[in-house]
Amino acid sequence: MPRRHGGSGTSPGGARSLPVHYRLAAVTPYPRAVPDSFDLTPDQRRAAADLLRGPVTPMTELARLFADRGHQLALVGGMVRDVFLHRRRPDFEYDLATDARPEQVREIVARWADKIWETGIAFGTVGLRKGDVICEITTYRSDSYQPDSRQPEVTYGRSLEEDLSRRDFTVNAIAVRLPSLELVDPFGGMRDLRAKVLRTPGRPEDSFNDDALRMLRAARFAAQLGFSVEPDVQAAMTAMAGRLSVVSAERISGELTKLLCSPGPDGPVRGISVLVDTGVAEQVLPEVPKLRLERDEHFRHKDVYQHTLTVLARATTLEPAYGLENDLVVRLAALLHDIGKPKTRRKLPGPGGRVAFHHHEGVGKAMARERLTALRFPSAVVSDVSGLVGLHLRFHGYGEGEWTDSAVRRYVRDAGHLLTRLHVLTRADCTTRNKAKALRLERAYDDLEKRIAVLSVQEELDRIRPDLNGTEIMEILGVPQGPIVGKARRFLLEQRMEHGPLGRERAAQELLDWAVAEGLDVPEPPEETGGD
Repeated sequence: MPRRHGGSGTSPGGARSLPVHYRLAAVTPYPRAVPDSFDLTPDQRRAAADLLRGPVTPMTELARLFADRGHQLALVGGMVRDVFLHRRRPDFEYDLATDARPEQVREIVARWADKIWETGIAFGTVGLRKGDVICEITTYRSDSYQPDSRQPEVTYGRSLEEDLSRRDFTVNAIAVRLPSLELVDPFGGMRDLRAKVLRTPGRPEDSFNDDALRMLRAARFAAQLGFSVEPDVQAAMTAMAGRLSVVSAERISGELTKLLCSPGPDGPVRGISVLVDTGVAEQVLPEVPKLRLERDEHFRHKDVYQHTLTVLARATTLEPAYGLENDLVVRLAALLHDIGKPKTRRKLPGPGGRVAFHHHEGVGKAMARERLTALRFPSAVVSDVSGLVGLHLRFHGYGEGEWTDSAVRRYVRDAGHLLTRLHVLTRADCTTRNKAKALRLERAYDDLEKRIAVLSVQEELDRIRPDLNGTEIMEILGVPQGPIVGKARRFLLEQRMEHGPLGRERAAQELLDWAVAEGLDVPEPPEETGGD
């Protein structure tokens, strides 16, 4: 009997049921393995072949080479799925499956391909390029992983259907035999495409045991395709999330990157919701589910987790206005900007049950750096994201009043190359439900951006430097290169930030006055000589 969705709580069997959040409302009505399950009429099959003919044209000649040698060749994977979803792909990369062994594949394509590479040959894959087209041809196989292993044990097979049975989800287990354009869909993938549901070809526990990364891929496809994750798959994700400990950090960060760079605003939010709801996030991004702070009886502060999802959605919407698109740094910063709050949450004295999160931006900056480093994100991404987390409250520190020139200069100086992304994050973070306050904040930030634009023209804010360089400082103070020069330079930079361009003469006098206050021996100015 099909299981029905319920609210959060406990099922009759005692297991914790999952909260309904971006879930499918109805269970699919057919068994897990359905031979010839695509219920297409002959006309529909011809229409499907017509739809596929264009995308697979570059593979026709290659397919004939395999057929002439008595071998099968089939297009598999995301390209087949995307053809039927009418999704445009920016690449010319083809995943192909064959009954030929890798050494036979290499022999067949030797004269056809412009280039061949064998980096994946241990796993049965031969890569090649023909013009602008890139192919990966993999021998039919059935992979399995030992409980403590990150590498699969590869067993070759002779059946396309068996090969499809090892795929992650049924919508990716649809193949097209070449060059005949015959659809092969033994697990109901076409029906799942129509239902927009993610389901595994076999038992989800077996699938995730074979490759635990598929749990992250479920969330990623939910984000990219707008599909729901089938309840049995969600339950298996919850039960087996700990298996992700054997998956390399690089593979995990790769899936998180694809998830967060999904079309917004709903995509990234949907993907993160799947990870959090199933408990998978506790294995890969434990700081995010911890944002669901325990509510006190008066609950005067925002739901930080829901606020974070709102900021993430708003950031994806704001990106295009700032010349950004699918910006990983912005989206990671939006997701992680408040992760310092649980550690800094303090109840304030007095009535009302108010709480505060003092200095959570600094704590969050360190936490973001630590987490992203552990996930092996590129060092530039780690630096930029943690920098944005540390800066995300800077605007609010100045209040909603008119900004001084000095404050504008410091804001730009502190943001540096992150200024555009900081604009997006700061605006996205203004999620107050008080419409009057929201309007005031929006106008205040509009004014700040205008002031930055004006001062940037007048003073080249993005290249603010002290009015004197190191050589000039040494000459005026009569000191050698060393710590004093650096200290003097920082003083002059502060003067520049506070007062704007000083000019050489005033800067030199300010430097001398500073040196006297610091107790330095200041050289006497040269005496003027008079004439007769």
